[in-house]
Amino acid sequence: MTTVLIADDQPLQRFGSRMLLESQDDMTVVGEAANGSEAVRMAAELHPDVVLMDIRMPGLDGIEATRRITAAGDRTRILIVTTFDLDEYAYAGLRAGASGFLVKDAQPEELLAGIRAVATGDAVVAPSLTRRLLDAYAHHLPAGPSSEALPQEDPRLASLTDREREILTVIGKGWTNTEIATRLHLAESTVKTHVGRILAKTGSRDRIQAVILAYDTKLVQTS
Repeated sequence: MTTVLIADDQPLQRFGSRMLLESQDDMTVVGEAANGSEAVRMAAELHPDVVLMDIRMPGLDGIEATRRITAAGDRTRILIVTTFDLDEYAYAGLRAGASGFLVKDAQPEELLAGIRAVATGDAVVAPSLTRRLLDAYAHHLPAGPSSEALPQEDPRLASLTDREREILTVIGKGWTNTEIATRLHLAESTVKTHVGRILAKTGSRDRIQAVILAYDTKLVQTS
């Protein structure tokens, strides 16, 4: 059973999400938060598998709430739900630690699939779309703490083998596992093993965070 916390300042949006989620045999809503502060508090109390996080909320917004929840180190994953699919707020949410984002006009089955994916540790944003987000909005937002460091200077990359560094670079370019396997002449199972090791060694929560790492450490440059 996947437990979900809904964070949105619009009562009707929360009601609709609850009705949809509770129609599923494998999901249950454990709480509703009307702002970011409530979301942070309730996430710490309830330890939900997934938080559906709105961005624009009064007081503490969804981006800062995401940052605080993920920084706590709990197993809770954040799925950003935003009005626009390529805005700077969604990008900032990913940088804050969210495992993906969806637009509010997504189909119900897309939202359900997104929650299930995030709950199992997958990312909800396609690699190529993540890449476009980074390219489009990097100049709007403050750089990450390591963005000025050369790749070899960043401690998160120090334990990677040459092959893992190569694969992290092409993950940052938006390549899928199938594309990596084909272009680097590897078995797809081998690629998956490498990706798993990269995530573990770099402390990345999921593939999206690995893309952001590749961007921050200058393994990949913006177009």
